[in-house]
Amino acid sequence: MKRDKKIYEGKAKIIFSTTDPKLVIQHFKDDATAFDGLKKGQISGKGVANNRISCHLFKLLAEQGIPTHFVRQLSDNEMLVKRVEIIPVELVVRNIAAGSLCKRYGIAEGTVFAQPLVECYYKNDAFHDPLMNDDHVVLFKLATTAELATIKQYAVRINTILQQFFASIGIDLVDFKLEFGRYEHEILLADEISPDTCRFWEKDTRRKLDKDRFRFDLGDVENAYAEMLRRITGGKEC
Repeated sequence: MKRDKKIYEGKAKIIFSTTDPKLVIQHFKDDATAFDGLKKGQISGKGVANNRISCHLFKLLAEQGIPTHFVRQLSDNEMLVKRVEIIPVELVVRNIAAGSLCKRYGIAEGTVFAQPLVECYYKNDAFHDPLMNDDHVVLFKLATTAELATIKQYAVRINTILQQFFASIGIDLVDFKLEFGRYEHEILLADEISPDTCRFWEKDTRRKLDKDRFRFDLGDVENAYAEMLRRITGGKEC
């Protein structure tokens, strides 16, 4: 499958059309941003790591019955995916307190929750992706009540699957962001699952192995992405 035209470019990815109107190519970049785009940089090898990690995790989830947009890996930093209409609601699933949640509510970083916390955010850069409740989502017609229920159910199920997987490779899944899209008559998991969109802490040491190393100038950023790629894939191709 070959690229046709660039139809979208975001902070971390470029989307290209193909000769099949139902399929697009998702290209992962090495560009990195943080703090709503105020901090910018490059992480060598990030595009390859995020693409290959996402490929493996999408396949894992599909095997467990989660419908995704993933079709196949095309190259080290590109995948073929179904062309979805993205629902402009990002779901963040939190298992351990970190990041903005701690600032917002004064909760100590590292607090482990008795059950996952699922939050909705309006996917809109102009408004800085604000936190929303279910009423906002439905009344603003971003998703129907049924769609919102579906994506929340998927989010909880995905969390269970991923927590078990990451525990098996010595990683705590602290929190992560999910995006979903409409495809024909289905709701599909879309976007990516990677160190860009998840917080990964090494068990026992709580060493951060995700984009927080870039956000907070912790150093060793490239090696953190490379280590997560190695742990997740075991060196195997998707």
